[in-house]
Amino acid sequence: MAAIDPLERDPAAKAELIPFEDADFHALSPGLCRDPQFNDRRLAARRKLLSLGKVFAERAKLAGVELDVRTSLHAPSTFNHNQVKRLWCYASRAKVEKKRLKSVLGADLAKDLDAAYRNAYVCCAIEHDALEVSLRIHADAWFDGQNLAARVKREGTAGWASKLNELAGFRLRLHDWKGEWPCGKLGRDELEGFLKFYKPAEHLLAVERRWPAAQGQRAALLGAETPALVVLEMLKLVPLYRYTAWSAESDHLFPK
Repeated sequence: MAAIDPLERDPAAKAELIPFEDADFHALSPGLCRDPQFNDRRLAARRKLLSLGKVFAERAKLAGVELDVRTSLHAPSTFNHNQVKRLWCYASRAKVEKKRLKSVLGADLAKDLDAAYRNAYVCCAIEHDALEVSLRIHADAWFDGQNLAARVKREGTAGWASKLNELAGFRLRLHDWKGEWPCGKLGRDELEGFLKFYKPAEHLLAVERRWPAAQGQRAALLGAETPALVVLEMLKLVPLYRYTAWSAESDHLFPK
């Protein structure tokens, strides 16, 4: 078995809420994102995100959802095209749920399930000009996307709309399309239109909220209260995650 690249291992971090600093965003800027001299600065930001993610996971567990937290690479590598323009923590299904899903999918389909991005996940991310909270389903997490599509086809759009419309300030987004669907007052026509184009194995589906963080606009995000507010925004996504992602309680992956 190949050794794990030390950069891929999550750093040590305990569950706590640590305020962001201007340098956390600045180290991801176009002029610095390729510079290894800023690896230590990005590692510090990565630890903050991991700590925040662990707080979120603890609170999500109290709400009945067990999630494992990982973080993205902080150093330029071939995996990130030798630039770190975005850092994130992501909380995806725990090992016990992965084991259940593997039993449903079978060995061939489930062989890559251990990679976090192949599962639906709740995310907090920073870029040089933005702070983001989102629920994301990549094309490689096709089984979660297919679970959602099958559920809506079977039950209609009302249940999905209800979950999305509890998320005023977020937007539903399809892959890299310019169009967006603002949450809060989505109806059947809008969601049926979205699903006409959405193909789980081809498209990213995201429900996200973003705050501007360009240089000169970050002051409001650097306060001591921001990490707690971010966790609250992530917790708002838990009901939608439960509705969307495959689980024993939301099993719409294969016809019964």
